[in-house]
Amino acid sequence: MNTFIETTDIALIKIFQEGNNDAFEILIRRHEEKIFSSIFFLVKDEYLAEDLFQDVFIKIIDKLRKKHYNEEGKFLPWALRISHNLCVDYFRKVKRTPTITTSDNRDIFKTINIVADSPEVEMIRKQSYLLVTNMLQTLPEDQREVIVLRFFAGLNFKDIAKVTNCSINTALGRMRYGLINLKKLMVEKEIAL
Repeated sequence: MNTFIETTDIALIKIFQEGNNDAFEILIRRHEEKIFSSIFFLVKDEYLAEDLFQDVFIKIIDKLRKKHYNEEGKFLPWALRISHNLCVDYFRKVKRTPTITTSDNRDIFKTINIVADSPEVEMIRKQSYLLVTNMLQTLPEDQREVIVLRFFAGLNFKDIAKVTNCSINTALGRMRYGLINLKKLMVEKEIAL
């Protein structure tokens, strides 16, 4: 399995389609944090996010086995689009939309591997992340989604536009207004910029 670590996503997909499951395991490990984070920020429930995360990879496996993956795109934006669609389908199924609420004290940043230099630095970092998470939850969903995809999933605006099914200009506008709203919140809370 270690022989595939340096292999590109496209090559891993081809190897998986030829029957080698180790290649798909590398793909999962390479992108799982970003995909899970994007799902969690949409559904705001860790257990539901875990269920949807598993559904995403089942769907990805099915599509790859049926050779429905288009090599023109990148794997991560394609996978994020699938996860986004599954989240939307879930909310349609239960006939509710995600609500903007305060954090339930579950920290999404636990999925991001961060090593603190000292206990004091770790405490400050956790407090900052909780504050940012709370402020993100108050943003409109479309603005929050673009910010999460840009800063936590590391996508460029072209890929964000594909994932959110909007134009690049719309994605840029949502980012701009989201950042403006975050800045207003920081000023209101007298947080140092």
